[in-house]
Amino acid sequence: MEKSTSEFRIHLNGESVATKTSTLDALLVEKGYADAKVATAVNGTFVPARNRAAKALSDGDHIEVVSARQGG
Repeated sequence: MEKSTSEFRIHLNGESVATKTSTLDALLVEKGYADAKVATAVNGTFVPARNRAAKALSDGDHIEVVSARQGG
């Protein structure tokens, strides 16, 4: 898991949380979404799974993680 040297705050699904992870992919691992099939967005922009490892995070970013739901 990639980590930066200092902790910063992001907004994950509307909740302010602290992290030291430097990429979206590492954040998903840190927060327990590693094996989950989810859709992600950073600051309102969709980030496909193939681009998560390259998507750098910054202090104050707004990250949304959404999983599909079944039912009717």
